[in-house]
Amino acid sequence: MNRRHFLQLSFAAALRASVHAAEKRPARILLRSGWQTVNIGDIGHTPGILHLLEQYLPEAEVRLWPTNIGDGVEEMLRRRFPKLIVVKAPEEIHTAFTECDFFLHGSGSGFVAQKHLGQWVAETGKPYGIYGISLTTTVTPESRKLIDGARFTYFRDGHSLEWAKQEGLACPIMEYAPDGAFGVDLRNDAAATAFLKANGLEEGKFLCVIPRLRFTPYWKIHGKPMKPEDEVKTKRNEEMKEHDHAPLRAAIAAVVRETSMKVLVCPEDQSQMEIGKVMLVDPLPDDVKARVVWRKDYWLTDEAVSTYVRSAGLFGLEMHSPIMCIGNGVPAIVCRFVDQTFKGLMWRDIGLGDWLFDMDVEEEVARIVPTVLAMAKDPAAAKAKAAKALEFVHQRQRETMGVLKTALA
Repeated sequence: MNRRHFLQLSFAAALRASVHAAEKRPARILLRSGWQTVNIGDIGHTPGILHLLEQYLPEAEVRLWPTNIGDGVEEMLRRRFPKLIVVKAPEEIHTAFTECDFFLHGSGSGFVAQKHLGQWVAETGKPYGIYGISLTTTVTPESRKLIDGARFTYFRDGHSLEWAKQEGLACPIMEYAPDGAFGVDLRNDAAATAFLKANGLEEGKFLCVIPRLRFTPYWKIHGKPMKPEDEVKTKRNEEMKEHDHAPLRAAIAAVVRETSMKVLVCPEDQSQMEIGKVMLVDPLPDDVKARVVWRKDYWLTDEAVSTYVRSAGLFGLEMHSPIMCIGNGVPAIVCRFVDQTFKGLMWRDIGLGDWLFDMDVEEEVARIVPTVLAMAKDPAAAKAKAAKALEFVHQRQRETMGVLKTALA
C-alpha cells in the first residue's frame, strides 16, 4: 500500500467514524453469503464468517443477504446468532444498501456475488471487501475493476493468490486468508449423541469418511433433466468412481482390521448418501462391514460438526468437512481431483501438505492407506498436527479481521 492510498483510506475512515459517532450507532456490514443448502460446506461459509465477525467486531451490526438459506438453515443460523438480521425482499435489500457502510463478499468457490457487488458499487459508491474466495475463471475487465477497487481481496488458496498477481490485479491488500468455513462453531449435540448411540459409535473411537464423484450431480439433486454438459460429467464420474473410491475402501478395511476404531460413512452433500453405500459400504468384506456405519440421511452443518468433534478424525474426497474439522481441532485428510477448483491446495497453505493427496497421481494415491492408518493408530499425534495448523488459521483470521476493522474505522 503506497503512502497516498494509505492517507486516502485514513481520511475516509476518519470521515466514516465521525458520521457513526454523530449518529451514535455501530458500523453496519452487508454480508453477501449463503450460496446454497444442498451441501453442508456451502452452508458453512456463512456461520463461519458470522462467527469471525462476532468475535473480532462485536460492536458491528451485520445484515446477511443470502442466495438461499432455506431447508432449515435460517433457523439453524438464528439459533446460533440471535441478533442476525437477514435481508431477502427487494425493499429490505434497498434499505440495506442505503443504511450499511460496507459490503463484505463472503467466502466461496469463486467471485460468486460479482454481479451484486457491482450493483453495490454502482448504486452506493461505498467501500467493500472480498474475503476468502478462489480465482476460478478468466479475469474479466469487470472483475478486475471490482477486485482492484476493493479495500482488500483475500484468496483462500495460495494458487489463486499467485494467479491474481500474475494477472496484474492491483487491489491494495491482496493476500491469503482461510476459507470462511474454518470459523464454524455450530453444534447440535443432542442429534449427534443420539445418532452415535443408536449406531454403536463411541466418542474418539471412530473415523469419518466422505465419498464424492468427480462432478456433483446437481441435476439429480434438483430433479432436473440432464443437459449435454451433464452427460459429459456423468461419463467422467462413471469412468473414475471405482478408481477414486477403491483407496478409501482399502483405508476403511485397514482401520477396521488393524485398530479398534469403527468407521462412519457420511455425506457432505445430498447426493453422497447413495454414493457412500454403493461405492464404499456395499463392496466391503463382511468382517469389515460389521464395524462400518452408513448414514443414510442428509444432515445440516450443526449436527455434522457435533459428530466430527466426537470422532478421531476424517478422510475422504470432499473439502469443507475437513475444513470444519481442522477449524475445530479435528484431524482431517483431503483427497482431491484435477477436475476440482484449487481449493484443496489450501492444505499446503496451512501446513498440512502431507495430508493432501492428488487422486490423479498414483504415487500419492498409494500413500493414502498408510496415512489414514497412522491417524487411527496415533490419535494424539494427529490431533497435535491439526492443532498446529489451526494456530496458523487463527493467526490469519485475527490479522484479516483486523484489516476489516480498520476499513470500518
